[in-house]
Amino acid sequence: MMGERRAAARAVGATKVYGSGAAEVRAIDDVSVEFASGRFTAIMGPSGAGKSTLMHCVAGLDTLSSGQVFIGEIELGTLSDRRLTVLRRERVGFVFQSFNLLPSLSAAENVALPMTLAGTRPDPDWIEHVIDTVGLGDRRGHRPAELSGGQQQRVAVARALAARPDIVFADEPTGNLDSRTGAQILAFLRTAVSELDQTIVMVTHDPVAAGYADTAIFLADGGLSDRVEAPTARTVLDHMSALDAGADLPGRAR
Repeated sequence: MMGERRAAARAVGATKVYGSGAAEVRAIDDVSVEFASGRFTAIMGPSGAGKSTLMHCVAGLDTLSSGQVFIGEIELGTLSDRRLTVLRRERVGFVFQSFNLLPSLSAAENVALPMTLAGTRPDPDWIEHVIDTVGLGDRRGHRPAELSGGQQQRVAVARALAARPDIVFADEPTGNLDSRTGAQILAFLRTAVSELDQTIVMVTHDPVAAGYADTAIFLADGGLSDRVEAPTARTVLDHMSALDAGADLPGRAR
């Protein structure tokens, strides 16, 4: 479908403060950003810039001190804990550095686990399609201990996609993998966006990883600093170097 894509998630004036007085730290400070549906967005920035804090708040894993976050048109701050849990389970997928697989379940059972916990019947054809898409067709019956780290992360990616969530949040998903295996995982995430029309928001410190995204946004000192469309590893590295040096960038928001 042509035209402007809707926002799968967005933050409006998002601020997260830890501590008070002299010990106060503003992890994110008045950040407004949209994550378009059917797009792959990388969140970049120096260590301590607020990347993971922003992602955790937009994903409903943490609460804001002020401002608003939305999944679709639902403002998370208006939800009870129970309704927020249901929303995360039904509309949000997660991929982390640690694979968080259940050791007693097969790869296919781990992929279907979110739907099993939600009491919904998995579509077996869709589960097979997702497993095949991430290259695990011949490993679906294996338990995590029988899989390599890269294969376990593929299971985690497939699990995040299997419930067809509105958006998937990935926090340094290749952080515990070697470069070759990490490239395979990033390619799978790219495929999920291009072929399965998934929406992915990924926190990463790696310019090469950001090069797989459609858009890279940059945080510095808790604020939104810049945005690059169709990033490459080279352009991302240039922006990161400028941020580390404290230089102003063209189009800098703060």
